[in-house]
Amino acid sequence: MHIQEKRPHFHFKPFNIGRWLIWGGFALVLAVAPLLWTSGFAQTMLSQMGIAIIVCLAYNILLGQGGMLSFGHAVYSGMGSFLAIHTLNLVSAGSLPLPVSLIPLVGGLSGLFFAALLGYVTTKKSGTTFAMITLGIGELVWSMSLMIPEFFGGEGGVTGNRVVGKGGTLGITFGPQIQVYYLIAVYCFISTAAMYALTRTPLGRMLNAVRDNPERVEFIGYSTQNVRYLAFIISGFFAGISGGLAALNFEIVTAEVVGAGRSGAYLLFVFLGGATFFFGPILGAVLMVIALVLLSELTKAWLLYLGIVFLFMVMYAPGGIASLIMMNLRLAAFGKLKRVWTSYLALGGSALVALAGAAAMIEMVYHMQLNTALGPEMNFIGATLNTRGVDSWLGSVFVMLVGVAMFELSRRSFSREWGTIQEEIEKEIKRREAL
Repeated sequence: MHIQEKRPHFHFKPFNIGRWLIWGGFALVLAVAPLLWTSGFAQTMLSQMGIAIIVCLAYNILLGQGGMLSFGHAVYSGMGSFLAIHTLNLVSAGSLPLPVSLIPLVGGLSGLFFAALLGYVTTKKSGTTFAMITLGIGELVWSMSLMIPEFFGGEGGVTGNRVVGKGGTLGITFGPQIQVYYLIAVYCFISTAAMYALTRTPLGRMLNAVRDNPERVEFIGYSTQNVRYLAFIISGFFAGISGGLAALNFEIVTAEVVGAGRSGAYLLFVFLGGATFFFGPILGAVLMVIALVLLSELTKAWLLYLGIVFLFMVMYAPGGIASLIMMNLRLAAFGKLKRVWTSYLALGGSALVALAGAAAMIEMVYHMQLNTALGPEMNFIGATLNTRGVDSWLGSVFVMLVGVAMFELSRRSFSREWGTIQEEIEKEIKRREAL
């Protein structure tokens, strides 16, 4: 007896309505964001987020889609910045008749050129060897930035002025920050759409195959080195665009943009966002700007907190924030999400308690080392702590241990419930397949 399934089926052909809604929502967010956050500081942060989204997605072409761990990708965004700022200076001097709005493309072509030049050697190997070669090239370019001050500007860097002439089309001078933001938003949307389209092409699919099973790719007649090389060039192009936009946004480029710290930031935040999902690097880019701009202003120990967060993500969510979102969307699709929200509250609350205790000790250590002239007392989340008082230290240790114990109990309970829910979902999937 054949049982016909009664569930409705929705067909979006010839248009995929869901995809149009997602991309329309993305464009709407880019357009409306500076109208909601109107302060100069907020618009500067939004501009940096747009730039970071492009470079993190470009980096993820290598890491997430191609399985290539690069420690020197800042070379291509950085060289794009330097060529863009020099081009801007030529435009300002009247030597080059080029609209300012096209200067990011100069950065993109610069990134493409250097990726084609250096990537031919880099992509001959894969795995650990590839990572070490990229690290060596990154260090080589950074050391050259201090040896050739005529191009890199030495320690002071190279400055420019993006306001050229009396105003172009519609009176746009790129003087106000909001005008620069919308230029960045246009490049961000187009670049994001182009990089997503790459994932749907034969090259994008073959890049995934090279990541997953390079031997099979070679067996069916494709050159894994050529696939990696093409992906490397494309990644360098988009990284260069982000570098060109950064040069316009900040109007100064220093040797830091090609340093290992910048490359490490790309790797760290792409991983935190979720390298296995296309939207993961977008989340990572937003987190990167928040950490580098806001968190660094709140505390001098921000790098330590970032390391702690990274450690816990590796331990409990190696797929990044994007994987957590997708796992919970799966639960919601089967109507199971309401069974775990109390566990999420318990996990989040206990984690905050543990973090508060640990943060109190960290801040007291930093206060003792860096702010001894201000006295032993310090303010922490509205409480006054005495760095020389035993009570403050014992209280911080007690709060941290209580939080850790609560977190472990909540985690064990959550793990049992999560396992039960996953079994129920698998049974439901098999039931539906049998219909």
